[in-house]
Amino acid sequence: MDLNYSPADDAFRADIRAWLDANLPHALRTKVLDHKRLNRDDYASWHKLLGTRGWSVVAWPKEYGGPGWDATQRHIWDEECARIGAPGVLPFGVSMVAPVLMKYGSAAQKAHYLPRILDGTDWWCQGYSEPGSGSDLASLRTRAERQGDHYVVNGQKTWTTLGQFADMMFCLVRTDTGAKKQEGISFLLIDMKTPGITVRPIITLDEDHEVNEVFLEDVKVPLENLVGEENRGWTYAKYLLGHERTGIARVGQSKRELVFLKRLAANQKKGGVSLLKDPVFSSKIAALEIEMMALEVTVQRVVASEANGRGPGPEASMLKIKGTEVQQALTELMVEAIGPQAAAFDPAYLEGEREHSLAGDDAAAPLAAYYFNFRKTSIYGGSNEIQKNIIAQMILGL
Repeated sequence: MDLNYSPADDAFRADIRAWLDANLPHALRTKVLDHKRLNRDDYASWHKLLGTRGWSVVAWPKEYGGPGWDATQRHIWDEECARIGAPGVLPFGVSMVAPVLMKYGSAAQKAHYLPRILDGTDWWCQGYSEPGSGSDLASLRTRAERQGDHYVVNGQKTWTTLGQFADMMFCLVRTDTGAKKQEGISFLLIDMKTPGITVRPIITLDEDHEVNEVFLEDVKVPLENLVGEENRGWTYAKYLLGHERTGIARVGQSKRELVFLKRLAANQKKGGVSLLKDPVFSSKIAALEIEMMALEVTVQRVVASEANGRGPGPEASMLKIKGTEVQQALTELMVEAIGPQAAAFDPAYLEGEREHSLAGDDAAAPLAAYYFNFRKTSIYGGSNEIQKNIIAQMILGL
């Protein structure tokens, strides 16, 4: 296995870097690099801009409108976008439900939904977690009963990211209450404008409205919105989660944040000396950087495997665990480096309602919110504890 980039890969990277340098709007880049919050228009406008080059769906094959890039090219793209401070393309439509539709969807579903995901017409959200059914997702209780030419869905979903903006939800529902819990689940596509759907905000500790709870009361879903076979939804859900967990590693983003951390530490003084030169703090950064190097090599191994036609297996769980641990460690060291200044909290500044933070330190102002927001990364996509169980079963045979 060769982990080195070829001359063609290097040329590809140069082309990508030049395009991003020339086309990423400065205001959008500044928002990302300064850890400010992005709004719906930020995501939508970036998706549209990428679409002019066919780059809004970089993992899609050409037959569905993607660029047909291989795994290495996609990895380079992710790295360069993270380096420059480009916002990520929202994954729910592009890299979560779309691969499921490509593999298991009907011809009609592909023809209708994929072009609308490609051009950003539909904003998708994920209807997986429920109160009491998070890591043990197979225990979900949202019920779908077949009545004539439609299903009637009743239940509740929670932690629905950006569901307040969503046009569509891909949703796991229980269609057979008598079967083993993994075998009685189906995968439905639900129009969020359907009567009976109520979206209520969950305001998190950082005073952000990012997640929601969604109530479904006698919601009618046409039978043609069932993906694949009835009661086979768990198979499709696992396929989707494999794609989600691989992307959660976010090595490029962590490399960018490491640069920010070092700059932050260099500007802080301890005993008149830069914190970056303090032996205790610098050793923490060094240890984290070593972890990141190991993570990056592991990602490259997975990329090489995918380039040879093998999809992510238990390696996806490994990337999810270590990737999220690195992300959390970065935010912890940022708060530690800035000290009491990190306690300053200015939501209006984070929302872009004023140019500078009232606390007087624009770099420090987002760090408390950033730290608290990243507590979730080891939980979503299947908690890290569950991922360790998957690794024990699939690799160690325990």
